[in-house]
Amino acid sequence: MSDVQLAVCDIQGDTHGPCLLITGGVHGDEFESMVAIRRLRRLLSSANLCGRVLLVPVVNEPAFERKHRCAEDGLDLARTFPGTSTGTITQRIAYAAARLISGADYYIDLHTGGTTMSVWPLAGYCLHQEPRVLDMQRRMARAFNLPVIWGTDPSLQGRSLSVARDANVPAIYVEYLGAATCSSPGVQAYVEGCLNVMAELAMIDRPAPSSLVEYLIEDDRPSSGHMQIQNPAPCAGYFEATVELGQVVDQGQLIGTISDPLGDQIVEVRSATRGLVLVLRTFPRVDQDEALAVIVETDRR
Repeated sequence: MSDVQLAVCDIQGDTHGPCLLITGGVHGDEFESMVAIRRLRRLLSSANLCGRVLLVPVVNEPAFERKHRCAEDGLDLARTFPGTSTGTITQRIAYAAARLISGADYYIDLHTGGTTMSVWPLAGYCLHQEPRVLDMQRRMARAFNLPVIWGTDPSLQGRSLSVARDANVPAIYVEYLGAATCSSPGVQAYVEGCLNVMAELAMIDRPAPSSLVEYLIEDDRPSSGHMQIQNPAPCAGYFEATVELGQVVDQGQLIGTISDPLGDQIVEVRSATRGLVLVLRTFPRVDQDEALAVIVETDRR
């Protein structure tokens, strides 16, 4: 097996400063991240930069080539970190990416809902036990300037942010829609957000924008932040949502139905809590236990 070589753009500033790593395409079907990082590369090539920026537009190139979330081994890269140098293709990609993450001073991982889900724009982080790291993550998330800030369970494993956590590297991940599209506003929000964080880190000179943050949610309960296990489908079939992304729903409110091919058998799905529809299934065909939505309890800020 050959070592995996990630396609990295290394931009060196004129003056000494921190090293910021920005990755996209951890999943092969998350396109806003890829486009945004390519735009950042062009913008930063002529910027007055303090420090160093490492850009990886497509971490999971085999998955991108397959037009799929995962590479041919079927492993989810976002559950495979820190990987191994002698494993399957996804494990080797995870190993190569983990080395980059551990060597950075700060880290931003750009995601979307991919081809099956859509995510209300958010900047997230783990609730790190080290106060210095947690404070910086909060600052980075707020600077990114998306409607939701979401701090979650720090013990989750296998993720890019768990590598950063273990290396005490302040890190955030961001999400913006998905649903098998590439949102132009999403791309622009990612470009602006990364530049905002760079300004927060004193890497570039840029005025702070007006805040777009509407919700600050911190939830340290086990598995908070694990989107793929929330509101699982009670059966297989055709899922039709009755709520919208970004909507606030009440406990017990109908969020969708699952029907058989003829529509004779219809199963209602209701929300267990009151909160914001943060993630919503957009690909209608579902299997039993697949996540349909993430609904988070909120405190408006």
